Amino acid sequence: MPVGEFDLIDRYFRRLDRPGGHARADVLLGVGDDAAVLRVPAGQELVAAIDTLVEGRHFLPGCAPQSIGHRALAVNLSDLAAMGAEPAWALLALTLPAAEEAFLEAFAAGLGRLAAAHHVALVGGDTTAGPLTVSVQVLGFVPPGQALRRAGGAPGDLLFVSGTPGDAAAGLQLERRAADGGVAPPGEAAAGQALRERFLYPTPRVALGRALRGLASACIDVSDGLAGDAAKLAAASGCGLRLEADALPLSPALRALAGPERALQLALEGGDDYELCFSLPPAQLPELAVAAQAGGCPLTCIGVLEQAPGVRLYRGGKIQPYVATGYDHFANSG
Repeated sequence: MPVGEFDLIDRYFRRLDRPGGHARADVLLGVGDDAAVLRVPAGQELVAAIDTLVEGRHFLPGCAPQSIGHRALAVNLSDLAAMGAEPAWALLALTLPAAEEAFLEAFAAGLGRLAAAHHVALVGGDTTAGPLTVSVQVLGFVPPGQALRRAGGAPGDLLFVSGTPGDAAAGLQLERRAADGGVAPPGEAAAGQALRERFLYPTPRVALGRALRGLASACIDVSDGLAGDAAKLAAASGCGLRLEADALPLSPALRALAGPERALQLALEGGDDYELCFSLPPAQLPELAVAAQAGGCPLTCIGVLEQAPGVRLYRGGKIQPYVATGYDHFANSG
């Protein structure tokens, strides 16, 4: 049954200003007023990120609302992770074709669980009628001068990636097949579900981002494809990049369902992983194990920054013809 705007806010979103059931002391005025009033901790710099998810562009029609809520927050937490920031507050702008209670309950649950896990308070936003669109802004903190940036790498710095890129892109393909009425082949169930979960419920690497402060020379989150995002990091740092195809950490599920060649392509070009890609001076290698443990995820060296501009892909020790591309919302509009 549809609900009114103010009932919608009270029923589904006001409670999200208490992540994990506990209010943040730095929220002086949150959901329900014209604007939030927040106390920025002394001696910290404010970090802000915003992303928009549009039905049919970032998630399929009929996607589980829990996943939509989770992903809307996760993609922003990933941006803060890439900056080494500690997330604190979120604002939500939600456009709905209709205010259906079942959708709202599930959406708020998905967003709320991830918010509670990172102690993020929802402090305001807006609701309106229209095509299903979700915009979330996240605000957080970082000690002065310690924010990670895309620029800062140097020739000779090693390039690392967290997790297993390519899984989410494969999961999206499986979701599309299911939406089109396709039937999963025998033996796909476990691996296929693992890949779909990587797309539907990405894990923002917030703890790893914090651990990389003062360690990584540059960092970017992998949202538009590993090769393309790594190329952005290299270009921002005034460098080129050597990528080692044989070093890419391909998950067993991806290898099993996609095959070696397609798995490699998805790892290089598939989006929606929300892993961290970062450069590291070789002298910092002894400290990286501590960061990996703090981040709770595997880290893999996949290349090196070089003086010559551009991206060079090596496989079996030999250079391969390759042009690094990433997802572009306007170029990829079909």
